[in-house]
Amino acid sequence: MTKIPGPPSFDGLKRRIATHRAEGTPRKNDRFVRQTYCLNLLEARAKAREWFDEYPKAAYWTEVESWRQLEGDQIEFTMRRLPSAD
Repeated sequence: MTKIPGPPSFDGLKRRIATHRAEGTPRKNDRFVRQTYCLNLLEARAKAREWFDEYPKAAYWTEVESWRQLEGDQIEFTMRRLPSAD
């Protein structure tokens, strides 16, 4: 029987991500405005709603770019939008 290989190692990807974060350089040709927050669940929802109310998705392409749940009901998330509507 043929042996099924295990999952690939993510060591190279982890190193690239760590290097990119350490450089701290902004993305080239990326005109989005980003803001990262770390709030409890209810405050995080309110903050995201505030962004969507102030910067409508249709005009500013507003979105929650990334999020993760931390210990103690804390949510870390990044909001993204265009700097201005056309």
